[in-house]
Amino acid sequence: MPIGVPADTFAKLASVSTRPNARPVADTVVTPVVAVVGATASGKTALALDLAERLGGEIVNTDSMQVYRGMDIGTAKLPQVERRGIPHHLMDVLEVTEPATVAEFQGWAREVIEDCSRRQVTPVLVGGSALYTRAILDRFDFPGTDPGVRARLEGELASVGVQSLHDRLAELDPAAAAQVGPSNGRRVVRALEVIEITGRPYTASLPEQSYHYEQAVQIGLDIDRETLDRRIEQRVDDMWAAGFVEEVRALAAQGLREGRTAYRALGYQQVLAHLGGELSEEEAREQTVSRTRRFARRQDSWFRKDPRIIWLRYDDPERVAKALGAIALLGPPPTA
Repeated sequence: MPIGVPADTFAKLASVSTRPNARPVADTVVTPVVAVVGATASGKTALALDLAERLGGEIVNTDSMQVYRGMDIGTAKLPQVERRGIPHHLMDVLEVTEPATVAEFQGWAREVIEDCSRRQVTPVLVGGSALYTRAILDRFDFPGTDPGVRARLEGELASVGVQSLHDRLAELDPAAAAQVGPSNGRRVVRALEVIEITGRPYTASLPEQSYHYEQAVQIGLDIDRETLDRRIEQRVDDMWAAGFVEEVRALAAQGLREGRTAYRALGYQQVLAHLGGELSEEEAREQTVSRTRRFARRQDSWFRKDPRIIWLRYDDPERVAKALGAIALLGPPPTA
């Protein structure tokens, strides 16, 4: 039993049926919002499944690329047969040619969470997109958009390149430039757009660490860099062996290159470069490994800034019990 968890409370959690979507039998049904966070390849999916199974919950995807149909191998999307009969939401909802924004995703996810709450089902959020997770969990109202400003900035992006726009962002909002890398042209454009239309730094529009929900808990998986690097390389090797190049080739025929969002996904961008003759296949594989490692470090850095996250070792044999204990500490929801 996790330290600090009352025996009767933990017993109720431990006795929840492992049958998918089972309802807790306690008189008061606690349905907090649970998020499993951490670096890619740290084991988030397995822990989220374990928690959803024990809590009678459902999975809410927070990976910005798993929303796309056909982007399966490169996003490590869990096959249907491995989902243990647990409903998964916000997967395979868009074509690769359709754009998606954080604001749109926030709306979709909150609708799913509200539906789970009405049905007294615990939503378990899991995915690698840190900003998406924060946008769902925290109080975060998105600034509007100005089509004219956006079109002008996108035109500049095409004509002068992302580095020039990133340099401008660094002058206007150094903190934003540090958070938004010079490789992410779409986010650089959005940051400059927000600064122009609001007259405030882009960082002022980022979510505060204040939960939107009355009950929420984040469980983070802690993993050492050496092990994570090794797991990332193995994952990429497994992707190639599973036919990743052919997956990208098929998606390219469906318009992947023309999509404003999907084509930027790690691995897909590198394989598209290979298919276009810009990289050898081995160079595409090596770049996928190295860029995924850098992305994992940025993920970890982002999450480490949030003191609300409860960190558990990725290989702790008691991680499921400890996570359940942290959820139990939330107690019953407040009464009106």
